[in-house]
Amino acid sequence: MNAEAAKPATPGPAMPTTAGGVTPAASRRKARPRIDLRRLGRAALLGSATRGRLPAAIGHVVEAHRAHHPDADVEPLRHAYLLAESSHRGQMRKSGEPYITHPLAVTLILAELGAETTTLTASLLHDTVEDTEVTLDQVGKEFGAEVRYLVDGVTKLEKVDYGAAAEPETFRKMLLATGNDVRVMSIKLADRLHNMRTLGVMRREKQERIARVTRDVLIPLAERLGVQALKSELEDLVFAVLHPEEYARTRELVDENGARPEDPLATAADEVRTVLREADISAEVLIRPRHFVSVHRVSRSRAPLGGADFGRLLVLVQEDADCYAVLGELHTCMTPVVSEFKDFIAVPKFNLYQSLHTAVTRAGDGQVVEVLIRTHQMHKVAEAGVVALGNPYAPPSEEQSEDGERADPTRPGWLSRLLDWQRGAPDADTFWSTLREDLAQDREITVFRPDGGSLGLPEGATCVDAAYAQYGEDAHACIGARVNGRLARLSTVLRDGDSVQLLMGQDPASEPSEEWLEHAHTPTARIAIQRRLAARPQPPAPDPQRTGTAARDTAAEASVPRPPAAGPAPRPAPDDVIADLPGATVRLAGCCTPVPPDEVTGFAVRGGVVTVHRVGCGAVARMRGTGRTEVGVHWGETAGCRVTLLAESFGRPHLLADLTEAMAQEGAQIVSATVEPPDRQRVRHTYTVLLPDAARLPVLMRAMRNVAGVYDVSRAQPQTTGV
Repeated sequence: MNAEAAKPATPGPAMPTTAGGVTPAASRRKARPRIDLRRLGRAALLGSATRGRLPAAIGHVVEAHRAHHPDADVEPLRHAYLLAESSHRGQMRKSGEPYITHPLAVTLILAELGAETTTLTASLLHDTVEDTEVTLDQVGKEFGAEVRYLVDGVTKLEKVDYGAAAEPETFRKMLLATGNDVRVMSIKLADRLHNMRTLGVMRREKQERIARVTRDVLIPLAERLGVQALKSELEDLVFAVLHPEEYARTRELVDENGARPEDPLATAADEVRTVLREADISAEVLIRPRHFVSVHRVSRSRAPLGGADFGRLLVLVQEDADCYAVLGELHTCMTPVVSEFKDFIAVPKFNLYQSLHTAVTRAGDGQVVEVLIRTHQMHKVAEAGVVALGNPYAPPSEEQSEDGERADPTRPGWLSRLLDWQRGAPDADTFWSTLREDLAQDREITVFRPDGGSLGLPEGATCVDAAYAQYGEDAHACIGARVNGRLARLSTVLRDGDSVQLLMGQDPASEPSEEWLEHAHTPTARIAIQRRLAARPQPPAPDPQRTGTAARDTAAEASVPRPPAAGPAPRPAPDDVIADLPGATVRLAGCCTPVPPDEVTGFAVRGGVVTVHRVGCGAVARMRGTGRTEVGVHWGETAGCRVTLLAESFGRPHLLADLTEAMAQEGAQIVSATVEPPDRQRVRHTYTVLLPDAARLPVLMRAMRNVAGVYDVSRAQPQTTGV
């Protein structure tokens, strides 16, 4: 990593630093001050410590580590430092500092985020195999297979040409180097952060190249791995390099706000503390200033900025339930901005982030104050993401999942999908194009499954994307979907909060349609579809004798139960429906097919006929509007039930025989039946039946739905209006 090693930059527009030389993101966190690396370098040059004692140079690393892991064994850190220092001795950074200051700084970043001992040990050694005489075998022998694996992964990452990040194969190699352990990527992110902090000695062109790669690849990765602390600081550093003028203007805004005599956020924090204290809720209320990029984004949508726009309030509590108690008190005692409320506790983000977001309006000046509410553990994960979630090789303990299997904390859903994409993509171009689209997504929606689970999808995702997110390559057999209870096309764009039920076919050899690629927005869907289409054998020339075989077979089967007299339904008996017009002939309208006990009305038409409609039928309003004479009607005591039902099913042998048998067992007389030709294994059946009693209709429909392969039965709604 010495290719990016540089001396620390001086304060100025090129690098976002505070007056004391600390980057703004760091100055806004409650963390120990930045360690003087020159002092660490001098400590390193003094040589090894007394045997068994910690060298002074890693004292700050150990202190930060034990703040998160009080009982940690720090002997591996002492051992790793001594090997790294002796191996790198004589190597210097371009700034003139001993090279050991770089792995020390990277390790300190990870220690402050809460990384466990193995990660810190590998971080201290991460440059030794590449830049010194130390071998991987030596690392494995002295520190174990786990540290060896991590050091090897980071070393492989260094062989990836980040300067060619726009090339499809670059990122693929990066993922292959990472393997299944995200701790490799965590070390790389911390390494890039330290190199970005010390970028000022580089030529301007090289600064911009490194900043662009950081922006396009590493910042999106930090976001998806939930390492918000690294992401925010990297964003500010990139902002200063690539947009120095806008960075300077944003810095002026921050400085001007800091000079204001009153801070509305401080006043709001006191008000919130008072509310929670009176409600007997134990909570810590902090002010979270925005980092420079966040201030810049807000300034583009709100002008001029008020004092409350430069930060947010953070409320930390002990338990999940306390979060909702805090929310209730704030919304009761202050004026909430309802549109700003988001619950990421019930539905966490794809990168493990959990928090309640709300906003309240201050009574005095009307400024809107944003509030984040989370537990201390949620806050730790929000800041450090997967870095804070532990060792994937630890033995199962209280971290076991409900099924007894320990969920791998270092592989959140997105990383698992990422590794699957790189294995499944038919070529590097496909992988890269789909991945870049995913990295560019900065908004996510959540849709809910019928089983109570949920799916996180990018904004703009369709039912095709939902199918592959839920079923993987088994989604090739998807034939339709219900969105919020209604049948929907697979191309339907989903919205946040939608309920999605995916309808799956029975044929394991099903293949996706090429049209699905037009509606697939996620890499999971696009790569799976492209891979299946690429493997599809060329179909033989069509045989005219077999064209339409499936449709004819289905139609032939349908003809078996169809009554010989299939056709228009017989007119109901005179006492089925009674009209308040003596001598009138009563006819049931075909547009709404009323059946007992539907509420009905009638209209007199030519020939002394009264047509009977459901009261809610659309034709009723039209006929009233044209001045048709409305006639009162009611059901007779012996009224039977004639109804047209639409059944939707998968195609399978003997389906119609099973379905009509189930209908007959419920006393239904089939007056007519039609079956449409199959469309992608979906078959639509229309039945007009007579029942002796209208009360049997729900039972009949339930029996039809219980037939294997039938996934929906409903009352038919013809489009034409009968009179």
